[in-house]
Amino acid sequence: MNDLQREVDRIVMEFGGYWKPFEMLAALVEETGELADELLKVEGVKGPGDRNRLKEELGDVAFALACIANYYGVDLMDALRETIEKYRERDRERWISV
Repeated sequence: MNDLQREVDRIVMEFGGYWKPFEMLAALVEETGELADELLKVEGVKGPGDRNRLKEELGDVAFALACIANYYGVDLMDALRETIEKYRERDRERWISV
């Protein structure tokens, strides 16, 4: 677990522990919806947007994701590194200019 995940863990434990997995998933989906709403605003599709609010929503999604990762003992930084490598290999040809 990386430092940020440990910090999330400390806060969650101060508040009484982790929710059930599907409750955490629901929280992640809710936060993702709020992120989508703010992104639409920032892009001018839906009213005025605020980049600080966008940053806040990204943080909320990251927090919810960290809760799920912590519950299952997954280091998010390791998972992200592996995903970056997966995209690097799998999509190498996709990004080459013609």
